[in-house]
Amino acid sequence: MISAFCVLLKIFCSTSGDAHSSQCPAQLPSKCILFTKSCASSAWRVITPSKCIGSVKASTNFDAEWDALNIERTIKTEGVDEVTIVNILTNRRNAQRQDSAFAWQRRTKKELASALKSALSGHPEMVIWGLLNTPAQYDASELKASMKGLGTDEDSSVYKEMYKTDLEKDIILDTYGDFRKLMVALAKVRRAEDGSVIDYELIDQDAWDFYDAGVKRKGTDVPKWISIMTEQTVSHLQKVFDRYKSYSPSRESIKKEVTGDLENALMNLVQCIQNKALYFADRVYYSMKGKGIRDKVLIRIMVSRSEVDMLNIRPEFKRKYGKSLYYYIQQDTKGDYPEILCSAFIGPQNHINT
Repeated sequence: MISAFCVLLKIFCSTSGDAHSSQCPAQLPSKCILFTKSCASSAWRVITPSKCIGSVKASTNFDAEWDALNIERTIKTEGVDEVTIVNILTNRRNAQRQDSAFAWQRRTKKELASALKSALSGHPEMVIWGLLNTPAQYDASELKASMKGLGTDEDSSVYKEMYKTDLEKDIILDTYGDFRKLMVALAKVRRAEDGSVIDYELIDQDAWDFYDAGVKRKGTDVPKWISIMTEQTVSHLQKVFDRYKSYSPSRESIKKEVTGDLENALMNLVQCIQNKALYFADRVYYSMKGKGIRDKVLIRIMVSRSEVDMLNIRPEFKRKYGKSLYYYIQQDTKGDYPEILCSAFIGPQNHINT
């Protein structure tokens, strides 16, 4: 259930601001893993929304028919060349991949995803499957697998179309208490749109209300916290938490007032609001450390952030963990898998340095 919350959180932090800016129109959300308490002690730096700098760029000489023909030849070759297939698909933006998949279907009368699933296996199959989904389809399938539930309005409609069930109903069936209220609120995505005017009076009021609903009183007005954290823009909330420092550290307030899944969820939410790139850098790191690589988590982040802000995540990763993301992937994954991840999602510039 917490993993479903993390998919939702990625969507929530990407439904306005830089994820919808003109710099990256073809990509929507991301995914995440649980923000572990071992990471909770790290310093969180508040950053303002930046331009979307993904590592995957649109192909300037794109030809969907050429892609379909070359993928067909590669599949028919004895010993499928997984790296070639991945290189073709990852040198295209998602919208171009959809065109290539349509050209393949026109050519062969079959679905490209199904054909590649039969030809590939293991990690390459997981990567390719993620690449061939639209962002909303990918979110919906990850939500179904991890919970089942949550998403933006688009994700909700795709979820219902794919699984013949209502998103919010699944959330209610699988969760309870204040954690359920938070999940439902995030799934509805009622956040205000980012504007050019900074409302300092509202920032002060929200910071005070957050304090008054928690540390200042006996007991916690969790619905008030949820309302503040899910209905305002990310840029507004960054300023609210910066202002809140004059009352109490936000992380300490959450730890004092709530426990369990709700505590972990709110800690994730605050960190993602304050520094999204660092949040995903942490998620990538913890997917590769510990007992066994959490491959699904790693692939989910790499696929979903590749067109959004991977080139923001890379320097945050190196700044915190001392070595490049490229280095960690090469050290902690095996076979063709690390080359596929690095060439496909990290980007060609300065691999070793960032």
